[in-house]
Amino acid sequence: MKQFISFVIKETKHIVRDKRTMLILFGMPIVMMLLFGFAITTDVKNVRTIVVMGNANHATQQAADCLAASENFTLTQVVATPDEAKRLIRNQKADMAVVFPKDYGGTTQSVQFIVDGSDPNMAQLWTNYAGAVLTNPEEGLVNSKLLYNPQMKSAYNFVPAIMGTLLMLVCAMMTSISIVREKERGTMEVLLVSPIRPLLIIVAKVVPYLVLAFVILIAILLMAIFVLGVPLQGSLGWIFLISTIYILLALSLGLLVSNVAKTQLVALLLSAMVLLMPIVMLSGMIFPIESMPRILQYVSAIIPTRYYISAMRKLMIMGVGIEQVYRELAVLVGMFVILLSLSLAKFNKRLE
Repeated sequence: MKQFISFVIKETKHIVRDKRTMLILFGMPIVMMLLFGFAITTDVKNVRTIVVMGNANHATQQAADCLAASENFTLTQVVATPDEAKRLIRNQKADMAVVFPKDYGGTTQSVQFIVDGSDPNMAQLWTNYAGAVLTNPEEGLVNSKLLYNPQMKSAYNFVPAIMGTLLMLVCAMMTSISIVREKERGTMEVLLVSPIRPLLIIVAKVVPYLVLAFVILIAILLMAIFVLGVPLQGSLGWIFLISTIYILLALSLGLLVSNVAKTQLVALLLSAMVLLMPIVMLSGMIFPIESMPRILQYVSAIIPTRYYISAMRKLMIMGVGIEQVYRELAVLVGMFVILLSLSLAKFNKRLE
């Protein structure tokens, strides 16, 4: 046991002394949280809006005042014709135009939206927001109520996704590079013939990253709550339980990559291709899985981060219990067992 602890301490010292590793481990979470929390956001704010009034009356003036009072829209000017509004949008002077007909009486059915459709997702959001602002309760339309995220903050969606992405990258990528580094230097063979069991050596190299993953997890949760204002509705115990399984899964994947890769560059490329791009594109982090082509939905089903993000959104944002995330939990446990078995089998074969 003393030898095992000494190996853990040695590996921890190597990590702490490596400035690049420490920068990646603690700099990347902070940068990603700030970027996705404040810069990369789908929140609708300050949309440059033109009002087209063919006949200014009390109803059109009241509707324009509602748009101006909303933090989502910034009224730049009032024009007389839709053609003039289109010209201003084409010249990048505005993002959208709200066209009120001459006989406008306060109903949104008669309002036309002219929107810059070069970004169709944002264009759809703008029209939805504008329609909600102009909706008159007296019209008898459906009254919508947003559960769990009434202010429609994109941080509610991104924080669980960032947790899944960072934990996978830190645990899998850094673990694989750490072990492959020993192989490149020729010190792994020296370690494997030492009195301590080879498997314990691998575990000793993994333990520091396990601890660091929990430190990063706690840091992300604290930033989400106190910096981004994301509430923690669910049980902290269940969040840490599922996160522990996910971290162990990521470490197992890192071990598997380290058994396959012979150089740090290969380990880095494998980690980037196998982890980063699929996580960002296919895990539901940015794009809804339901909107993907069927074949990509099948590919998404084998990405562990998809299930972790889904579980964290349910636990953190919706505040549900473990009975609502048992499917995600079962899939993560199954993937962990499979990856760990493959990693150990590959490692034992290499020893033989």
